Amino acid sequence: MRDAVELGSHRCLIESRTNSEHCMRSIAWATVLIGLSFADSATSSEPTHRLFGHLADGKPVQVYSWRTDALEVSITNFGGRILRLRTPDREGHFDDIVLGFDKLDAYLKGDAFFGAVVGRYANRISHGRIVLHGRTYQLTQNGGDNSIHGGRIGFDKRLWQDHIEHGSLVLTYVSPAGEEGYPGTLTTTVRYTINRNEIRIDYQATANQDTIVNLTNHTFFNLAGAGSGTVLDHELTLNADWYTPTDDDLIPTGVISKVAGTPFDFRTPHRIGERIDDPALRYTKGYDQNWVIVHHQADLALAARVFEPRSGRVLEVLTTEPGVQFYTGNFLDGSLTGKDGKHYVRYGGFCLETQHFPDSPNHPDFPSTLLKAGHTFRSVTIFRFSVTSAISLKDWTSGARR
Repeated sequence: MRDAVELGSHRCLIESRTNSEHCMRSIAWATVLIGLSFADSATSSEPTHRLFGHLADGKPVQVYSWRTDALEVSITNFGGRILRLRTPDREGHFDDIVLGFDKLDAYLKGDAFFGAVVGRYANRISHGRIVLHGRTYQLTQNGGDNSIHGGRIGFDKRLWQDHIEHGSLVLTYVSPAGEEGYPGTLTTTVRYTINRNEIRIDYQATANQDTIVNLTNHTFFNLAGAGSGTVLDHELTLNADWYTPTDDDLIPTGVISKVAGTPFDFRTPHRIGERIDDPALRYTKGYDQNWVIVHHQADLALAARVFEPRSGRVLEVLTTEPGVQFYTGNFLDGSLTGKDGKHYVRYGGFCLETQHFPDSPNHPDFPSTLLKAGHTFRSVTIFRFSVTSAISLKDWTSGARR
């Protein structure tokens, strides 16, 4: 029977011949998801805040910080960026596990998207062009011939309105019609909630006319500690049977392909560096692809799990989004001086950008990124952290987790 992929309502349903291995794997992922509990994740207390600096026009930039027994987090209203994220290793030692800078000026000059909210449209749009209701809109082409991550001055470089509500940081940005070429005025709200061992990000957006939207967070993680070297020994599992191949400009071809038999198969744990030199990655010189998340029966799906063997740290990513872009910092080259004077080398961090698919407006078979006037876009992503005495991700998933 012909394989068919139906992508809609944040579901990925694969119709094929019965495959017992696939079924068992799906049951295992579903069991893990059902077993995830929020019972031990009570919301932290009100954050502290301080001045981070000023923009060229004199506007102040704030930093908000939370502390629990499992997390220390700092987030700024400039680009909604996660600046610091300290978590304990298996010995109880806290390290900062996200890449970034010490000073605001470095974020104003940089283009690495460290820790940022990305929009209006995360990832790439071919030739920077979209067509809505028969009208063509030319977006800013800031990635060669294409548009990437919202344009030259995307959401990552905007100062967001900020306030604290029930212990959560609520950020709001109003993007006027025509900004970076996008139609309609878009009002976006991003809510950061820090629980005991997790960061929950709630996205919401409305527009006064039909437009497109695709929002994500672009944090670079290194679970051994930011600036400690590469992430090639991290072990990754992705809850995805399919991915979206691209051309040499990293634009999806429109085909949705099986991961089986390719270096994109992370359905079972693999070291990130295990197949990173495969010829299939010659255009990207590392991983920079979109995977199609299996959503089972729940809107909030466990998309990925990453384990760092030296520290024992584990990151789980849950999301309502249909896709996740896994990126391995291929263009880091050691020239950036990050926090505490550390340099970020190639493959020095990884991103798991939960999202709709790249270039979706130009591929009608992809999940739609159209936001109709008067409707509300909503999305949730959770970064959850733990630590284990296990020596591999396979051991952790088989019962050695704690």
